Amino acid sequence: MRQRQASPHTIAAYRDTFRLLLCYARERLKKPPSELALEDLSAPFINEFLYHLEKKRDNSARSRNLRLAAIHSFFRYVAFEQPEHSALIQRVLAIPCKRCDRALVDFLTPSEVNALLAAPDRGTWGGRRDHVLMTFAVQTGLRVSELIGLCCQDISLGTGPHVRCNGKGRKERCTPLTKHTVAVMRAWLRERGGQPLDPLFPNARGGRLSSDGVEYLLAKHAAVAQQTCPSLEKKRVTPHVLRHTTAMDLIQAGVDPSVLALWLGHESIETTQIYIDATIKMKEEILKKTASPKTGARRYHPDDHVLAFLNSL
Repeated sequence: MRQRQASPHTIAAYRDTFRLLLCYARERLKKPPSELALEDLSAPFINEFLYHLEKKRDNSARSRNLRLAAIHSFFRYVAFEQPEHSALIQRVLAIPCKRCDRALVDFLTPSEVNALLAAPDRGTWGGRRDHVLMTFAVQTGLRVSELIGLCCQDISLGTGPHVRCNGKGRKERCTPLTKHTVAVMRAWLRERGGQPLDPLFPNARGGRLSSDGVEYLLAKHAAVAQQTCPSLEKKRVTPHVLRHTTAMDLIQAGVDPSVLALWLGHESIETTQIYIDATIKMKEEILKKTASPKTGARRYHPDDHVLAFLNSL
């Protein structure tokens, strides 16, 4: 934690991985975790553990790969601390990640976004906060951790209005704000009246919203929005879906994928490929530029009455 400066989410994921692994080893090897030796965590044993996760605990391939990533990280550390076990370590590090299906990203259409933003009751303090939060999230595309981590001082509404945030991998980035968002944020900051280091979107007690709290309020307003926009019934509205919505709006507006990667704070431009795959509008534009083959559709007619009889069965 001190040397790698891992995020709390990474630490929690690694903690859960080794808690599961050591509990499995205790049941399988009949040894308490404090008495396990490195030789007990062999490649065959790790493979058995991964199989247990998928078949007994019904984990997805993605979850299995996340557990394996934590184990790989540990064994890379062991390679420097105990090089005499290099053969065992290399066999564990050679365990491959499992391929998994990748579904198209979910995002909201403009009519669904409008219905969602109209759902909060702006006659209440909580409704006004939720409206501002969702408006801000849809325009900026910030991650939920970035949203709840914002302070009042991170917003600049003067010349060149923007928001500064520390994103994934401790990368600081600056995202510009539209005129509509600036107007909404200016009214909210007047009502909020907080100090520079106070959370921009507080909970009812004045503290920071949690990621679960944001999930809850989105689900609550999505249920209300379904009454005027039935298509929302088939979608699970989450903070990441709002982020996908921002990305899809930018892609469909013709924004270059490299610029989109900078906007969203992606480590690699390849990550933006999922949005290009999901946009049917861009594919339709490409299809219009292609020429159809000049061949007509004709029905096959067999030239023999026996084949005609067989084809009719």
